[in-house]
Amino acid sequence: MQRDKFFKDVENLLHPNETLVKTHCAYCGMQCGMNLRVNRATNKIIGVEPRYDWPVTVGKMCPKGVTAYQQTNHDDRILTPLIRDDASLKGTTEGFREASWDEAYDLIAKKFSELQIKYGKDSLSVFSGVSMTNEKCYITGKFARVALGTRYIDYNGRFCMSSAAGGFLRSFGVDRGSTLPWTDIHETDCLFLAGSNTAECHPTSMFRVWNVQERGGYIIVADPRETPVARRADVHLDLKPGTDLALANGILNELIQNGYADEEFINNHTNGFEETKELVKDFTPEYTSELTGVAPEKIIRAAEIYGRSPNAVVMFARGIEQQHKGVDNVSGYTNMALVTGKIGRPKSGVATFTGQGNGQGGREHGQKADLLPGYRKITNPEHVEEVCNVWNITPEEMPKPGVSAYEMFELMEQKTIRGLYLLCSNPAVSAPNLNFVRRAMKNLDFMLCSDFYLSESAEFADVILPSVTWAEDEGTVTNLEGRIIKINKAQEPIGKSKPDWQIQVELAERLGRGRYFSHLKTAKDVADEFRLASKGGNADYYGATWDKIDKQDGVFWPCKDANDKGTPHMFLDKKFYHADGKAKICALPYRPPAEEPDEKYPLRLTTGRVVYHYLSGNQTRRIQFLRDMCPEPYVEVHPDTAKKYNMDHEDKVRLYTRRGEAIYKVKITEAIREDTVFVPYHFGHEQSINLLTIAALDPMSRMPEFKVCAAQMEKVEIKKVQ
Repeated sequence: MQRDKFFKDVENLLHPNETLVKTHCAYCGMQCGMNLRVNRATNKIIGVEPRYDWPVTVGKMCPKGVTAYQQTNHDDRILTPLIRDDASLKGTTEGFREASWDEAYDLIAKKFSELQIKYGKDSLSVFSGVSMTNEKCYITGKFARVALGTRYIDYNGRFCMSSAAGGFLRSFGVDRGSTLPWTDIHETDCLFLAGSNTAECHPTSMFRVWNVQERGGYIIVADPRETPVARRADVHLDLKPGTDLALANGILNELIQNGYADEEFINNHTNGFEETKELVKDFTPEYTSELTGVAPEKIIRAAEIYGRSPNAVVMFARGIEQQHKGVDNVSGYTNMALVTGKIGRPKSGVATFTGQGNGQGGREHGQKADLLPGYRKITNPEHVEEVCNVWNITPEEMPKPGVSAYEMFELMEQKTIRGLYLLCSNPAVSAPNLNFVRRAMKNLDFMLCSDFYLSESAEFADVILPSVTWAEDEGTVTNLEGRIIKINKAQEPIGKSKPDWQIQVELAERLGRGRYFSHLKTAKDVADEFRLASKGGNADYYGATWDKIDKQDGVFWPCKDANDKGTPHMFLDKKFYHADGKAKICALPYRPPAEEPDEKYPLRLTTGRVVYHYLSGNQTRRIQFLRDMCPEPYVEVHPDTAKKYNMDHEDKVRLYTRRGEAIYKVKITEAIREDTVFVPYHFGHEQSINLLTIAALDPMSRMPEFKVCAAQMEKVEIKKVQ
């Protein structure tokens, strides 16, 4: 009743020309509910109101969400196609001229065709993102394989969610980012947060996190930094960056040795326990402490709390995933839930904090190098045939698997890939080893970019097409729970901008492949086809119609038909997705980081986010309030380390690794380990920390090791003006 009164009060305050459009935030996987205020007379979004009827966040919004509406009508919007005639200006903002859609399309079709005639179908590539709707993600995968006929497509989730996907697939046989709905979290007895700066990266989850403690439950945090949530944790496991698997093995050993293993669950519903038990027995608290730097008593206490808690949820994020053993880390922490039987029931399970708005749905429907819609494998002939029947192509026409995101840049540098279609991503900031990545992009014969701002990556393009923001289109996204939700159009596209799905339909026509796309006239047409293409797959969306999504406030996949209400809790029947119906407890030998500190590079560098910015910062750095709150990057240094290097707060230092260097102001804080430095990664050009990061790849997920490499720093002496 109070919520109904709130909505009436808000509506009473609206101008007669204003209306509220129910939708969700443009940024992270929380997808917080919001109502956009729209002046219909001017076709302008003018403000935002929180949605108290959205069950996940119940009216909560972060600084990014409160200001997200400002991106749509921003002065920096690209409003018309741009063509660069002088290739020597690549890598700059110079040399672009306005063009018509027809001229841009003609040039793209000409260049793409020339490259494929001369060098083959696979000379072209597609690099996409997951801040798009499911419909756009689906059609991007189809466009690459049907319109271009190339095997080379991958996406920026390879830098974000791929290790979580790999770990879940190995442990459970299916990849859904959370085995339980977010509304269960505050009712559990213990939260184990590993590698998640939750208060800054997913702040609208924090009221549920704090409620666990307020109800008498416990919070355990594993993180090299004393983040806001770590400061209030019952146990803070302050490990060295890159040692998560040793910590997970050590806690698992304690759980087993102290009688917290659920033998009935293990015997009936899992494989691999005995092998894992044998492997982890060497990870005593003392040995684990030697590897991780965490005090033995903390390891013992954390295991005791988790083991004794009737219900518990293990949650993690990029801190454990963005490593060259990220998949092992995910399965290592997942082992805790499987060994204790704390999964497949309410208030207990495993979840990852999805970084991008559609990080879940965007990896399920065909943007990954080896996947097709519905989480089908492109290496499985039966799966290929099922999708080919929807696309009206033969299995022989389906391209083979490609390579991962970073490996595509290696092929660009080698001239195997000569053309790139980039959309909804900014790898010139977000990829590792940026000096190499930027050279690879400059080495392309032709690059097309679709974006609504001129990003650092768009500076390398030959043609830029103006796409729309999230508020100028409609469709679905899948939040961090696995809940499919609806994004609604609040404003008509400004300038000559178009949705990416429409751009691809029109480009396919220019490329002579229009017959496979011309029936897609609206976003709903795309939605209906992608639901059909997902039918029967592990990620089955077929029953999740737009009407059902609106009626239920979202639908959890799998949702297989009209009568299916969806699946909020996974594995309630204790049936996992492996062929024998059992989960896999994984025996995982510890591997150190790819690059350990030495005499020349004695520090451990780690990276992450701040509350005011999102990913590469291409959107948030343009919003005045967010830029004022965090205008530039910095390097966090422990006071004792600063003293050793003769540094004071806000001194400038040159931070460098074997790959690159950058200059940052020093932020002295006791919230960082003495052997570690931290830099946020939302900044471009010479400020980007990814100039320094290493491209060591996980053997399964192909995730780069963003979270740890060896580094050194030196104070920059400022010359005084005489």
